[in-house]
Amino acid sequence: MGREQRECVPERPVGRHRVDWREWAPLTLLTLAVLLGAALRLAGRRGAGDLVWAAVTLVALLPAARAVLRQLWRRQFGVDVIAVLALAGALVVREYLAGAVIAVMVATGRALETYAQRRATRDLRALLERAPRQARRRTVDGRIEVVPLDRVAAGDRLLVGPGDVVPVDGTLDAAATLDESAVTGESQLVERGIGEQVASGVVNAGAAVGLRATRSAAESTYAGIVRLAEEATARKAPMVRLADRYAAAFVPFTLLLAGLAWLLSGQFVRAVAVLVVATPCPLLLATPIAIVSGLSRVARRGVLVRDGGSLELLGRARTLLVDKTGTLTAGKPRAAETVVAPGGDRDEVLRLAASVEQLSPHVLAVALVRQARERGLALAEPSDVTEEPGRGVDGRVDGRRVRVGQLAGDPPEWARLARERAELAGWSTVWVSDEHGPLGAVLLEDPVRPDARRTVRRLREAGLTRLVMLTGDRPRTAEQVARAVGVDEALAQCSPQEKVARVKAESARAVTVMVGDGVNDAPALAAAHVGVAMGATGATASADVADAVLTVDRLDRLADAVEIARYARRIAVQSATVGMGLAVLAMLFAAAGRLPPVGGAFLQEGIDVLVILNALRALGGGLRRRDVPPATRELLDRYAGEHARVRDVLGRLRDTADLVAARPEAPECLPALRGTHRRLTDEVLPHESAEEQQLYPALAGPLGSAEATSTMSRGHVEIRRLVDRIGAHLAQAADGPLRPDQVPDLLASLYGLDAVLRLHLAQEEEDYFSLDPADPADPAGGPGIDGRAGGESARDRAAGGRADEKGARGGPGGADAHGAADDDR
Repeated sequence: MGREQRECVPERPVGRHRVDWREWAPLTLLTLAVLLGAALRLAGRRGAGDLVWAAVTLVALLPAARAVLRQLWRRQFGVDVIAVLALAGALVVREYLAGAVIAVMVATGRALETYAQRRATRDLRALLERAPRQARRRTVDGRIEVVPLDRVAAGDRLLVGPGDVVPVDGTLDAAATLDESAVTGESQLVERGIGEQVASGVVNAGAAVGLRATRSAAESTYAGIVRLAEEATARKAPMVRLADRYAAAFVPFTLLLAGLAWLLSGQFVRAVAVLVVATPCPLLLATPIAIVSGLSRVARRGVLVRDGGSLELLGRARTLLVDKTGTLTAGKPRAAETVVAPGGDRDEVLRLAASVEQLSPHVLAVALVRQARERGLALAEPSDVTEEPGRGVDGRVDGRRVRVGQLAGDPPEWARLARERAELAGWSTVWVSDEHGPLGAVLLEDPVRPDARRTVRRLREAGLTRLVMLTGDRPRTAEQVARAVGVDEALAQCSPQEKVARVKAESARAVTVMVGDGVNDAPALAAAHVGVAMGATGATASADVADAVLTVDRLDRLADAVEIARYARRIAVQSATVGMGLAVLAMLFAAAGRLPPVGGAFLQEGIDVLVILNALRALGGGLRRRDVPPATRELLDRYAGEHARVRDVLGRLRDTADLVAARPEAPECLPALRGTHRRLTDEVLPHESAEEQQLYPALAGPLGSAEATSTMSRGHVEIRRLVDRIGAHLAQAADGPLRPDQVPDLLASLYGLDAVLRLHLAQEEEDYFSLDPADPADPAGGPGIDGRAGGESARDRAAGGRADEKGARGGPGGADAHGAADDDR
């Protein structure tokens, strides 16, 4: 690596996991002083020993008293006053050892708090420490110059060296191997191809690669993460404020008990003993440690929570309101089916459409191009391309005028049936036509996230009692998604104002969480007790107002965050309750004269250590999900990738079934049927057999038992039975046409196989593939924040953004879906 390259590599802190002895220095010095006093007394120098202990007490009293006076000046009254009274009382009654032990106790609590907070916020600080400061930029004459990051602008060509952190969001000039763990939590290296979007903050794990910046540094993914991390580490945990509120009852009770003990016994030492054991370190230290630990854990799961107050509210939530598009669904359309005119070629129709759409920034155009490339179609370079908003795109492909968008004039019968099918399914329709009329249509769906239903189940198990979906989409589509994911209620055609009104109504009844991703969700997120933005796929506005941001494009991380928040809050309350309960019990013994100040000080020290160590339990535990071994994750990735090929066979299967139903005597019917059967036996059955033999046994651990996959194994049996039945009909037909008596059973087998296969794929993606941290719905997608994502999501945004931000190409097609059929283009 050259000198310029070395200069560009961001500095990495050395030894940030080592013990910082400055944190423990006060405690160490005070402890040594207490031991010195004990040694002096044992040596017969009682006065010198008491003097040392008194000095230790005074050293602890002065800064504590100064802090309490500052609080009182600001009209704040907290539990710190008890520690000050205990130290002062020990000096007054000459219980120097008790005072010294209290001083050590306070120093121990502060040291443990500092250590625990440093450990708990280590992941958040790591984000700040590894942020790049410079970038290597190519000049016009081809030289490489090192420039400050704030001088990089969209369009600049950069060079990212081996081991460098990608400085800004951009597109790759060549294939690259990336480590995305800092942004996504994905531990495995990821391969990205030419032209793919890369989020800032990931590490180049391969050779040097060129990058064209698509955003400035301030607008890039990593900058958004850093901003949230800074806010999360800067704010105070809510239980600290809660401790001060408890002081309104606890401090008067302590003073009253101490006064009564003094008044009734006439011994001031009893009052001091009460004050000693009442020092409320459990409330002051243990509870914020648990909350901050929870903040660290959710950050490691890909969820950045702005402050401890939001985490505590998330742990108390009972109602969840969730947007549909981009939240419960993938938020970007996927080609579900290609319908062609009689005698047409599905691949040719898709190729022509994608060729024209290569230059379009529309979200539906991106879906068409992606689908064509996934199927390996060779796209031609279009010419004379024009785009008419609300109508579509015109262009010339291979000398042929092609129009993609709305359908002009009265549609033929096959087109009318295709339109009805799309409307029933809630899909968008993109028509492909030439000079002579429509050639076909591509039906696009916004698929439900594979992890959505599992996430809903986990949220219910975590304690949420009411889940409502809010969407601007049509009632039919909203109802279908609501049934698929299992929410309690679906409200369709909601405007942003109606979403806000519903959030306020639900918030008046229970602690409410709102989850969304679009610009139109921002007001609702701000109105909720806790607003959660899908930062990896959503708009900047939604992330800016949210209390928490999912930096990974996976909805199940919301369930992780809720489970961790509830666990951290439970540990915090447990630590406070147990610690204060033990302290009150000890106070009663002290008031009765059964516990001297020295014994009370040592007892309180033990209570403090106990509850603080208990609070550190919030750094682990609480999650219900099972970890998936790397070998099993590789299998999940492999078979999830094969589903695209199976879905392509499904499209052929449906076309063949329609042909058999409409024209069983047609000459092309039997060859089409044979071709479909061949693909079923050559592609689908080997896939299902390999899953049965390799994937399902590997899932026994993560799912709890081998029985968890038994129903899916039964699905494999049914798929093979139907394929064999189709083969039997082909054997009977030999070289002749289908017999009329064969058609009903053959149609039942074809349509039945279509239904079984679609259900089987959906169940696998929901129950199995959603276990994999890599998103099966978007294997190329990488997460980001503030609406800036990597992978496919970023390509969609670079090509024109999401439908609910830029609007559909035909206007009113539904701001929350991708529009009704015909309305999008």
